[in-house]
Amino acid sequence: MKPTGPSQRQLRVAEEIRHVLAAVFARGGFRDPALAAARITVTEVRMSPDLRHATVFFVRLGRADGADLLPALAHAQPFLRAQVAHAMRLKFAPSLHFEVDTSLDYAAEINTLLHSPDVVRDLG
Repeated sequence: MKPTGPSQRQLRVAEEIRHVLAAVFARGGFRDPALAAARITVTEVRMSPDLRHATVFFVRLGRADGADLLPALAHAQPFLRAQVAHAMRLKFAPSLHFEVDTSLDYAAEINTLLHSPDVVRDLG
């Protein structure tokens, strides 16, 4: 039977990359004004099976316009990749692909639905 989820190595490398990127974003010091002013939280990293590609999910704290940062993050990707390569011992530094994490918005939407008067009436 073939495993369906990510391997332990993928999970371990992804979590380490998340920590490295979180530290870089907390430190700041970006030349790009869009990134210098943004407060970014890395919520999750998913690795490809060969560990050469990492999908980085992020949210912009206090604002819902995280998609506006995607061009700036793509431009800063070589710098961020170098930071990951410097901090970790991997054969290859993975390329970083950024995506806005919408799971918090989805959770808020479900919470609103669960507390709507129709649902409360049906459950009560």
